[in-house]
Amino acid sequence: MISFIWSPGNPLPAGTGGSENYTVGQVRELTRRGIPAQVVTIGLGTGDGRDEFTDIPFLSLPAVADIGALEGTVVFVNEPHPVATRHPAFLILHNPPPIREEQKAFAVEGTRDRALIATSRYAAELWSAYLDVDVETINVVYPFAEPCFATQPRPRRVSGKTRVLFAGRLSPEKGVYTLLETLHIDIIEQDVDLTFTATTAGADKPQGKIIERLLGEHPGISVVDTCRTPATMAALMADHDIVVMPSNSQYWHETFGIVSIEAQHSGCWVIASDDGGLPETDCGGVMLVKPDNAEALAWGIREAVDSGPFPPAARQDAGTRFTVEQSVDTLLRVFARPQAIPPAAIVRQLEELVRAPSAEAPVRTRQGGGLAELAAAE
Repeated sequence: MISFIWSPGNPLPAGTGGSENYTVGQVRELTRRGIPAQVVTIGLGTGDGRDEFTDIPFLSLPAVADIGALEGTVVFVNEPHPVATRHPAFLILHNPPPIREEQKAFAVEGTRDRALIATSRYAAELWSAYLDVDVETINVVYPFAEPCFATQPRPRRVSGKTRVLFAGRLSPEKGVYTLLETLHIDIIEQDVDLTFTATTAGADKPQGKIIERLLGEHPGISVVDTCRTPATMAALMADHDIVVMPSNSQYWHETFGIVSIEAQHSGCWVIASDDGGLPETDCGGVMLVKPDNAEALAWGIREAVDSGPFPPAARQDAGTRFTVEQSVDTLLRVFARPQAIPPAAIVRQLEELVRAPSAEAPVRTRQGGGLAELAAAE
């Protein structure tokens, strides 16, 4: 059994972010292959989000300490809770390291004896520097787009119109305020053939509710309900020509950007901030722009418009990259190979070595007119 430990005390929501899609997709693909896998939630009983994932096995535990009784492979998702497990556990680092000092102790302590998995080379290097460990000790298992994104039919494009979608969460780190600024750049604002759409993903959070109201009042953008399944998100993306990812780089760095590969599999150009792991998402349709720069985002959109529709052959090629099969194959190889000794284990071994009793010094004696060294024990 492979158990993915979701953030304790939090239900697993549908249609809100990459770590949710990654976790559910991994479990779905593993069980399809006949490999037992499950999502494990803590302290919520059956109200843990399982109603939105009827094809995914769930297990609810009363407390974090109960994780220690799980058999098989334990994989913590995001949060490195320091609980002893029956076998060496793994930790998937979906988010960048915390920026506040008071959160660092929890992150460092919880990663000391875990085999680490990052979602991009960028994320591995970021966490390597943060934890002061060799980057080669951090495994990389890329996210993926579900198969439906590459197979979703695209409706006929309205002549002369270009449809732009913001599919990220309604939160500052996803660059939604940069997008709002871009809507007022003259080369965008005066183009009546451009339409903009955002989803309500993240509107369940307080800041998301505020941003949803801001977007709802803006005449230049439409707001549609969040997509709670890969199929509905694939249909929404296929109904657009460009997906924008103006991720904030001031205090948040995307470790990968699963929306980018979903969009390219769907046949969309992607205009993304040249920051974090976003450059690694390029399947042939990514245009990188200076982050936190409304003017740069505007010109990126213009470049995509001038390039015309994403070519069908390019979409077909994009659909062969970052697939769920490739991701799970890599994950299983990580589980199977010997892992680097965690820093905590090395420290414990050194401490045990220091505490070990020293050997007694040899004693010199005269024997046969010469000097001979005999061990004191002899």
